[in-house]
Amino acid sequence: MSAPLTLAPAPRVGMVSLGCPKALVDSERILSRLRADGYAFAPDYAGADVVLVNTCGFLDSAKAESLAAIGEAVAENGRVVVTGCLGHEADMIRAAHPKVLAVTGPQQYDAVVGAVHAAAPPVPSPYTDLAAVKLTPPHYAYVKISEGCNHRCRFCIIPSLRGDLASRPAAAVVREAHELVARGTRELLVVSQDTSAYGVDLGHAVSAWRGREYRAHITDLARALGETGAWVRLHYIYPYPHVDALMPLMADGLVLPYLDIPFQHASPPVLKAMRRPANEAKVLERIARWRSVVPDLALRSTFIVGFPGETEVDFQYLLDWLEAAQIDRAGCFKYEAVAGAAANDLPGAVPEAVKEDRWHRFMAAQARISAARLAAKVGRTLEVIIDAVDDAGGASGRSKYDAPEIDGEVHLRDCSGLKPGDIVPVLVEDADEVDLFGVPA
Repeated sequence: MSAPLTLAPAPRVGMVSLGCPKALVDSERILSRLRADGYAFAPDYAGADVVLVNTCGFLDSAKAESLAAIGEAVAENGRVVVTGCLGHEADMIRAAHPKVLAVTGPQQYDAVVGAVHAAAPPVPSPYTDLAAVKLTPPHYAYVKISEGCNHRCRFCIIPSLRGDLASRPAAAVVREAHELVARGTRELLVVSQDTSAYGVDLGHAVSAWRGREYRAHITDLARALGETGAWVRLHYIYPYPHVDALMPLMADGLVLPYLDIPFQHASPPVLKAMRRPANEAKVLERIARWRSVVPDLALRSTFIVGFPGETEVDFQYLLDWLEAAQIDRAGCFKYEAVAGAAANDLPGAVPEAVKEDRWHRFMAAQARISAARLAAKVGRTLEVIIDAVDDAGGASGRSKYDAPEIDGEVHLRDCSGLKPGDIVPVLVEDADEVDLFGVPA
């Protein structure tokens, strides 16, 4: 009788993932590669043979958060590999935390996997689970369709961190989407640096999967993703003219009536100083045209106040534009200099106290707009995807107009029996400036 097979324990990897959803997708790819190499994953520092910290390096505040996370990992575990956007500043990381084992930059998947191999060598096993790793709940997933960006906005260093636009073949994206849906994903969140520009670098080339050809263009891709039957939510859209072609897809229910557009400002002089498209009048006309086709279109955006040279006139222009555009959800950032950004050399620095005042005024104006737009939904029945349930018969989820973690929620009562991932009709009974409240219809 042969001796029972004894397998060596798999080395365990811990992960701290910081930054935007695009970085989260990078973390998923890294962990998927490591799982294929036989690694297991640890939920805490104590159980990990090595800890990966995927950093953000866009703003000084994000850099500080990343350095703090690295320091915590070094103190709690001691065997730390750093990757991500802050990895471009390896000397700074090593000066702050000389005990880190390795530092790699964003998208350097081979390098970071190699560093993990060196720190905790893999144990080959014929029983390795090759399923891809997801760091989101099972019912939704981020799908990254491209890397990099061709814009050269003065406040941004993304092109120097991640390079120019590099789109994935359309067939590869469609295949990933179908695999996710087959595994139970109900919502696909499309992310990139510039989703509207998807496929430009490929000349909108055609690629094939399962006997069907797919063109690398955002309209074609959105239609193909919608055909999976999942909710499809588009992030990081720039308001180029061809975005108009997405509206019929939303009207037909193939794509959610939701656009995440980083407007950043509205005043033409400020947009010009930022090196962003500056004709805000045409943008307002475009928004009105979109809403004529999709009346319940939800817009979310981000804005910057206190950019060098911004005057009180510019800021008031932004507030007036915000009122005209009726943005459903908006975040606002006080401008801060970023090492390597062209904006650092601009004159007209805005005092911090003025930035603070404008930020509060912006947020107050947006809160009024958001509250009014949510109040208009009271009495309607909306489809809601359930994110969490509690033991008291309550649940929380999101309507088609809300992305996870960055927008509001729908809080439900009297809904026992629901589970995360269910999509149910909900009668909206009340609203505040952030969330909706209701009951299953």
